[in-house]
Order: sequence, then structure tokens, then C-alpha cells
Amino acid sequence: MATEHTHKAKKAPRKKGGQKIDKRLLIGGLIAAVILLALFAKVWNWLSDNRLPNFRKEAVVFVRPDTGVDEVYATLINEAGVKRPYSLDRAFKAKKVAENLQPGRYLIKPGYTSVYVARMLNNAWQTPARLTLSGTLRKKSDLATKISRQLMIDSADVIKALNDKAMLSAYGFTPRNVFSLFIPDTYEMYWTSTMKDVLDKQKEAYDAFWTADRTAKAKAQGLSREEASILASIVKGETNYEPEMPKIAGVYLNRLHKGMKLQADPTVAYLLDYEVNRILLKHLQIESPYNTYKYAGLPPGPIAVPTKACLEAVLNPEGDYLYFCASSSFDGTHKFAKDLSGHMKNARAFQSELNKRNAEKKKQK
Repeated sequence: MATEHTHKAKKAPRKKGGQKIDKRLLIGGLIAAVILLALFAKVWNWLSDNRLPNFRKEAVVFVRPDTGVDEVYATLINEAGVKRPYSLDRAFKAKKVAENLQPGRYLIKPGYTSVYVARMLNNAWQTPARLTLSGTLRKKSDLATKISRQLMIDSADVIKALNDKAMLSAYGFTPRNVFSLFIPDTYEMYWTSTMKDVLDKQKEAYDAFWTADRTAKAKAQGLSREEASILASIVKGETNYEPEMPKIAGVYLNRLHKGMKLQADPTVAYLLDYEVNRILLKHLQIESPYNTYKYAGLPPGPIAVPTKACLEAVLNPEGDYLYFCASSSFDGTHKFAKDLSGHMKNARAFQSELNKRNAEKKKQK
């Protein structure tokens, strides 16, 4: 009977140092992974900062000379909808925005990257603002308010420039006639513009408006450019209703040509710094070359900033009227007359309606 022998399988001998080799591979793999992750992170950070848009919505950031980088950063977070704040923070630190921040008006768009915005702020890559000169500008303070609300110029600096004889003389104007230099319109300017920049822009607009054709039209009326501006400012003082401006300009031109006094209420209102609602008989006695009830001809300077429509009305007058007064319809229009009797008829109609309305108001009380 054959004897069966059970043999146990012998294990292969373990190689000396094999365990150490496995550890080295593992450590090497971990190091490689860490390097790859670091490289990926570096690439991602670069893409995040330099190539990927980081803003959700459009926003305007105003930076004044005393504005700090933290305030700018907070404005961007709150108003521009920053997607990755860490990217913006990294770009601000890398580009040293805290040290290089420049005043300006910056329009942030959704497509901008963190680095681009940082560079904008460092290099004053501003988006032009709009300076709109419109409405009734009767005082230098009106101009100062209008400009200072739209540009980074203090209203006191505006008034100082408007009264600076030396500064205005470079443009051919004086503090008395500086209103003529301004041409109401909308202009593109940097928010950080100075008053010199504003005056430069207005001189460009003034020269562009006063073409050879317009200058010839003024001359045909016996007016210089400055005189046309003065008369246009009076027209502006009489009405904001553009369709009537040529007729009102015509009345005053007809009076000038006949040697009659203009008798323009707005010139008296100017003397009173526009502080009264109605011109009374006692006001007509004020001694001043601006009082067109006492002195014939034009006043020595414009009484407001004339609009283009007012200037065009003076250059293209209508009618042979010598008088006008407010319409009895109280709709802001006027009634025109060629002689005194017609004017008195219109004036009586207006006064009658005014008395009627005042009586009705008393009854209601």
C-alpha cells in the first residue's frame, strides 16, 4: 500500500529590502501627486485671476483721492457681484493696488478678470463720464452745482474758475461774459477732469457752434457773437417753450433796430439775483446797465447760459412784433402784438383772467 505524503508548499523567500522599495514608491507617488496638485493649483489660480471673468454684474466704482483700497474692495464685492473673492484678493495683493490706487470713475463689466480690474485701478483706466449741461443755468452757482455733481470738482473750485480773469482770458472771455462760453449739451469727460478740462471742452463746443454761417447771421442782425449770446440769454429768461423763441427774439431785435429800450424783465430779475417772483415798479428804478427799462441797448453781459435753441432763435428771428405778454390761457405761451394798443388789449385780457383766478382761490379758502 502506497504511503501518501502531504507536502506543505514552501513560501518564496522574501527579498531583503523589498518593503523599503514599496515605501519609496509610495512616497515618490505622493510627492509627485503633491507637485501635480500644486502645479494644477498654480495654473488654476493664474487662469482664475487672468483669464476667467470674475464679476456677475456691471457696477461703477468711484475712487476719490482719500478712498482706501478696502473701501474699493468692499464696493466691488457688494455691487459687482464678485464670483471668486479669493481671486480678487490675490490680484489686489499681487498688483499692490493698496499702493498704486488712482482716483477715477471705473466701470466694471461682467467679462472683466480680477487682474484686469486691479490694473485698471492702478493705471487710472477710467471709463468716461457724461457731463450734461441742461436746464436753467442763471447763476454761476447753478453751473457749479451742475458740474460738481457730475465730475470730481468741488463747486467752490468751479466758481473760482468762473471768476478767474487770467484763466478766462486764455479763452477770450471774462467773468462778466463767461456764460457765453458754455454751450449746453452732453459731453464725454473723465470724472477726474479739472475745470481747465471743462473750459477746454466748452471752447471746442463754442468754436464748433459758431460756424461762418452762424457768425454771418449774427452780423446780419447787427450783432457780434457775444451780443447774440447776450440776447439769447434774455430769450432764455423769458421762456422755455422753444416754438416761441424765434418770435421773442424777433421782438427784441425789432426793438434794438428801432432804438427802443428792451424793457426785459429777466434783466431786472438778474439784478435781484433771481430772488423775486415778480418784477415790481420799484424794481424798475434800480440803477444798473443791466436794467433794460432805464437803458437802451443790450446789457453788458449774458444774464444766464443761453441754450442752442435760444441762440438759433436770435440768428433766425420771426415776426415784426414789438410787444408780447403772457397768454390769458396761463399755459406758458405768449400773445404778440405789433403796436401798443394791441399789446394793451392782450395785457388786459391776461390781468382780467388773473384777477378771476385769484378771486376763485379766495372763495375756496
